[in-house]
Amino acid sequence: MVWAVDRLGRSLPDLIASMQDLHGAKVDLFIHQQGLDTTTPSGRAMFGMLGVFSEFERAMIQSRVKAGLQRAQAEQAAGTVRRDARGRRLKAIGRPKIPGATEAAIRDRLATGTGMLKVARELSDPVVDE
Repeated sequence: MVWAVDRLGRSLPDLIASMQDLHGAKVDLFIHQQGLDTTTPSGRAMFGMLGVFSEFERAMIQSRVKAGLQRAQAEQAAGTVRRDARGRRLKAIGRPKIPGATEAAIRDRLATGTGMLKVARELSDPVVDE
């Protein structure tokens, strides 16, 4: 028994492989949330269709997330202050920028063979406990 098709596998090939493994072990599947029973031909057909739609939904979510990140990065590069629905300022995307002098000092020390951890220790700002 499985709660939902999307809990069984992340892609259609994963779902098909899982089904083949189960059938090879003479085990049938009942999917609780969708009410599917793979002992019947219609249940197996519906299982395949739900797998296709689950994979499609996953791809759409990935696409939207990537598009949103690209839009946010473009806005940030253009100097636009990003705000949430309530008007609060959002955090910047990526690592915070460091001063050019600090970057040059890091590059110089790394070029002389100093280890990365030692450079980080030497050039990092001390943590101030308040």
